[in-house]
Amino acid sequence: MHQERQTLIQHILKLSEEIYNMLIPSLPREWLESDVTVAQLRVLLVLHTDGPSRMGSIASAIGVALSTATGIVDHLVRKGLVVRDADPQDRRLVICKLSPEGQELANRLWTWGQSQIEKLLESMTEEQLQKAAEVTEFLHSNVTRQSI
Repeated sequence: MHQERQTLIQHILKLSEEIYNMLIPSLPREWLESDVTVAQLRVLLVLHTDGPSRMGSIASAIGVALSTATGIVDHLVRKGLVVRDADPQDRRLVICKLSPEGQELANRLWTWGQSQIEKLLESMTEEQLQKAAEVTEFLHSNVTRQSI
Protein backbone atom coordinates (compact mmCIF):
# COMPACT_ATOMS: atom_id res chain seq x y z
CA MET A 1 0.00 0.00 0.00
CA HIS A 2 2.76 2.45 0.97
CA GLN A 3 4.74 1.68 -2.21
CA GLU A 4 1.68 2.26 -4.42
CA ARG A 5 1.09 5.60 -2.69
CA GLN A 6 4.70 6.68 -3.26
CA THR A 7 4.50 5.60 -6.91
CA LEU A 8 1.36 7.73 -7.39
CA ILE A 9 3.00 10.73 -5.73
CA GLN A 10 6.07 10.40 -7.94
CA HIS A 11 3.85 10.06 -11.02
CA ILE A 12 1.95 13.26 -10.13
CA LEU A 13 5.20 15.14 -9.52
CA LYS A 14 6.65 13.95 -12.83
CA LEU A 15 3.55 15.02 -14.76
CA SER A 16 3.55 18.39 -12.97
CA GLU A 17 7.16 18.94 -13.98
CA GLU A 18 6.39 18.02 -17.59
CA ILE A 19 3.46 20.48 -17.65
CA TYR A 20 5.69 23.20 -16.19
CA ASN A 21 8.41 22.51 -18.78
CA MET A 22 5.87 22.70 -21.60
CA LEU A 23 4.58 26.07 -20.36
CA ILE A 24 8.01 27.71 -19.93
CA PRO A 25 8.54 28.34 -23.67
CA SER A 26 5.33 30.40 -23.69
CA LEU A 27 6.64 32.84 -21.08
CA PRO A 28 6.57 36.37 -22.45
CA ARG A 29 9.97 37.22 -23.89
CA GLU A 30 10.32 40.35 -21.73
CA TRP A 31 10.37 38.18 -18.59
CA LEU A 32 12.99 35.82 -19.93
CA GLU A 33 15.16 38.81 -20.84
CA SER A 34 14.54 40.80 -17.65
CA ASP A 35 17.24 41.31 -15.05
CA VAL A 36 15.08 40.00 -12.19
CA THR A 37 16.60 36.91 -10.60
CA VAL A 38 14.58 33.95 -9.38
CA ALA A 39 15.20 34.97 -5.76
CA GLN A 40 14.02 38.50 -6.50
CA LEU A 41 10.97 37.12 -8.27
CA ARG A 42 10.16 35.04 -5.19
CA VAL A 43 10.28 38.18 -3.02
CA LEU A 44 8.03 40.02 -5.49
CA LEU A 45 5.51 37.19 -5.37
CA VAL A 46 5.61 37.06 -1.55
CA LEU A 47 4.93 40.78 -1.36
CA HIS A 48 2.22 40.44 -4.00
CA THR A 49 0.39 37.68 -2.12
CA ASP A 50 1.12 38.67 1.51
CA GLY A 51 1.17 42.44 1.09
CA PRO A 52 3.59 44.75 2.93
CA SER A 53 5.91 42.65 5.09
CA ARG A 54 8.77 42.89 7.54
CA MET A 55 12.14 41.65 6.39
CA GLY A 56 12.03 38.68 8.78
CA SER A 57 8.71 37.55 7.31
CA ILE A 58 10.12 37.80 3.79
CA ALA A 59 13.22 35.81 4.76
CA SER A 60 11.07 33.14 6.37
CA ALA A 61 8.68 32.96 3.41
CA ILE A 62 11.46 32.37 0.87
CA GLY A 63 13.56 30.21 3.19
CA VAL A 64 16.72 32.32 3.43
CA ALA A 65 18.70 34.07 6.15
CA LEU A 66 17.71 37.62 7.08
CA SER A 67 20.93 39.02 5.61
CA THR A 68 20.26 37.26 2.30
CA ALA A 69 16.70 38.59 2.16
CA THR A 70 18.03 42.08 2.89
CA GLY A 71 20.44 41.82 -0.04
CA ILE A 72 17.69 40.63 -2.37
CA VAL A 73 15.39 43.47 -1.30
CA ASP A 74 18.26 45.98 -1.70
CA HIS A 75 18.51 44.98 -5.37
CA LEU A 76 14.74 45.27 -5.83
CA VAL A 77 14.76 48.72 -4.24
CA ARG A 78 17.53 49.84 -6.65
CA LYS A 79 15.46 48.50 -9.56
CA GLY A 80 12.45 50.50 -8.35
CA LEU A 81 10.30 47.41 -7.75
CA VAL A 82 10.14 47.55 -3.93
CA VAL A 83 10.01 50.41 -1.43
CA ARG A 84 10.85 50.42 2.25
CA ASP A 85 8.76 52.25 4.85
CA ALA A 86 8.95 52.53 8.60
CA ASP A 87 6.39 50.50 10.52
CA PRO A 88 3.81 52.98 11.86
CA GLN A 89 3.62 51.00 15.14
CA ASP A 90 7.40 50.86 15.66
CA ARG A 91 9.59 53.24 13.63
CA ARG A 92 12.62 50.98 14.20
CA LEU A 93 11.06 48.25 12.04
CA VAL A 94 11.11 48.34 8.27
CA ILE A 95 8.17 47.32 6.12
CA CYS A 96 8.78 46.36 2.49
CA LYS A 97 6.11 46.73 -0.14
CA LEU A 98 5.82 46.66 -3.89
CA SER A 99 6.27 49.92 -5.71
CA PRO A 100 3.72 50.69 -8.44
CA GLU A 101 6.22 49.21 -10.96
CA GLY A 102 6.71 46.11 -8.80
CA GLN A 103 2.95 45.71 -8.43
CA GLU A 104 2.53 45.97 -12.19
CA LEU A 105 5.19 43.30 -12.81
CA ALA A 106 3.70 40.96 -10.18
CA ASN A 107 0.21 41.50 -11.62
CA ARG A 108 1.44 40.66 -15.13
CA LEU A 109 3.12 37.48 -13.87
CA TRP A 110 0.03 36.45 -11.94
CA THR A 111 -2.27 37.22 -14.87
CA TRP A 112 -0.04 35.26 -17.25
CA GLY A 113 -0.14 32.22 -14.96
CA GLN A 114 -3.91 32.43 -14.61
CA SER A 115 -4.33 32.73 -18.40
CA GLN A 116 -2.21 29.60 -18.93
CA ILE A 117 -4.37 27.61 -16.51
CA GLU A 118 -7.52 28.97 -18.14
CA LYS A 119 -6.28 27.88 -21.59
CA LEU A 120 -5.70 24.37 -20.27
CA LEU A 121 -9.14 24.25 -18.67
CA GLU A 122 -10.94 25.63 -21.73
CA SER A 123 -9.84 22.63 -23.79
CA MET A 124 -11.29 20.10 -21.32
CA THR A 125 -14.64 18.37 -21.52
CA GLU A 126 -17.22 19.03 -18.82
CA GLU A 127 -16.45 15.62 -17.28
CA GLN A 128 -12.73 16.44 -17.17
CA LEU A 129 -13.52 19.83 -15.64
CA GLN A 130 -15.58 18.11 -12.91
CA LYS A 131 -12.63 15.85 -12.08
CA ALA A 132 -10.21 18.79 -12.15
CA ALA A 133 -12.52 20.70 -9.80
CA GLU A 134 -12.60 17.73 -7.40
CA VAL A 135 -8.80 17.47 -7.36
CA THR A 136 -8.49 21.23 -6.87
CA GLU A 137 -10.95 21.09 -3.97
CA PHE A 138 -8.94 18.25 -2.37
CA LEU A 139 -5.72 20.24 -2.72
CA HIS A 140 -7.37 23.42 -1.38
CA SER A 141 -8.78 21.54 1.59
CA ASN A 142 -5.38 20.00 2.36
CA VAL A 143 -3.59 23.35 2.14
CA THR A 144 -6.26 24.97 4.33
CA ARG A 145 -5.86 22.25 6.98
CA GLN A 146 -2.07 22.54 6.97
CA SER A 147 -2.19 26.34 7.23
CA ILE A 148 -4.08 26.27 10.51
